[in-house]
Amino acid sequence: MSMIAAFYSGKSILITGATGFLGKVLMEKLFRTSPDLKVIYILMRPKAGQTLQQRVVQILNSKLFEKVKEVCPNVNEKIRAIYADLNHNDLAISKEDMQELLSCTNVVFHCAATVRFNDSLRHAVQLNVTATQKLLLMASQMPKLEAFIHISTAFSNCNLQHIDEVIYPCPVEPKKIIDSMEWLDDAIVEEITPKLIRDWPNTYTYTKALGEMVVHQESGNLNIAIVRPSIVGATWQEPFPGWVDNVNGPSGLIIATGKGFLRALRGAPMAVADLIPVDTVVNLTLAVGWYTAVHRPKSTLIYHCTSSNFNPCHWGKMGFQILATCEKIPFERAFRRPYADFTTNTITTQYQNAVSHWAPAIIYDLYLRLTGRKPRMTKLMNRLLRTVSVLEYFVNRSWEWSTNNTEMLMSELSPEDQRPQRMTDGK
Repeated sequence: MSMIAAFYSGKSILITGATGFLGKVLMEKLFRTSPDLKVIYILMRPKAGQTLQQRVVQILNSKLFEKVKEVCPNVNEKIRAIYADLNHNDLAISKEDMQELLSCTNVVFHCAATVRFNDSLRHAVQLNVTATQKLLLMASQMPKLEAFIHISTAFSNCNLQHIDEVIYPCPVEPKKIIDSMEWLDDAIVEEITPKLIRDWPNTYTYTKALGEMVVHQESGNLNIAIVRPSIVGATWQEPFPGWVDNVNGPSGLIIATGKGFLRALRGAPMAVADLIPVDTVVNLTLAVGWYTAVHRPKSTLIYHCTSSNFNPCHWGKMGFQILATCEKIPFERAFRRPYADFTTNTITTQYQNAVSHWAPAIIYDLYLRLTGRKPRMTKLMNRLLRTVSVLEYFVNRSWEWSTNNTEMLMSELSPEDQRPQRMTDGK
């Protein structure tokens, strides 16, 4: 057994955001490599008429957990679902559950966040800032806690071109933002949002920067580390290649391009597409948890989990690879033949949207109406182009991330633990 896997054996682990993409893969890796861990606590709410336990069963029944069931047949007994709502200031955790978490937890992985780029500032502050503050308060009362790992994003400081592994000061104190959200009404919050976020492109990246500052200010004597992944995509190797459970971010663009829905995009073809597989993020996160608990650094260390330093890929090349792959293995029920064109010209983009996107969608919906079916393509195209407009900021720019701490961590790992990390160490 590797050093990292051995460390998590017998541990009680709290994961927030365990029902999300990253959280599921993190939970799978822990159970698969450390089946002797004691328990994983996951904070969740009932959803779509399902109880907490029914949601857990649904997660475990996915293909992602097939290998886990072979090495850890009693995995269902090792997951303790706890009702919580991060939209509440007190997190809505019962007194009994809170007492269990405080007295038993050894490691916390805080993965929960709103990842909607265009979310309202109030909601983004609640999930990405206030909830982080409340979890840190909980962590400070955990006598057995060995490490608190906060998952941020490499784009938390995307207003800068070169980003070091440090926490940058925010123009406004996070506590002032949190306090103001309690008494400002929605109309005023919406009005002042552009002035508050300044050079940040959206509320997501802005509130992730605020969340990091909260971690810095309220860490106290806790062993804390921050992991900053870039654009998280499908699994690379573990537990098998290509697993993804959503169409957000790069996955949605790839599918939309491959099926012929998206044919043109305002973007710089030579801008770096800093994509990172989710299993690479998980492997680094677990290594960070081990290092933070065992070596107890004197200050909060930040680890960049990015690919551009070691294995850069440009958006233009990515588009070409999508087309080449779809020629060999086409999507089922494709709308039309795939094509991808990048341009930095706004007028050209507007023309391409009209000719390549809106016109075919309107014509197809007219055909559906004439044949007695419900039109759907215009609505789908509207949603797709709204998503694309949100992502355009990132497709037109490149960033440089320093990776000194990440490289230092890699040098501390055993050869067995280094193997899953090879994408981040460039080997």
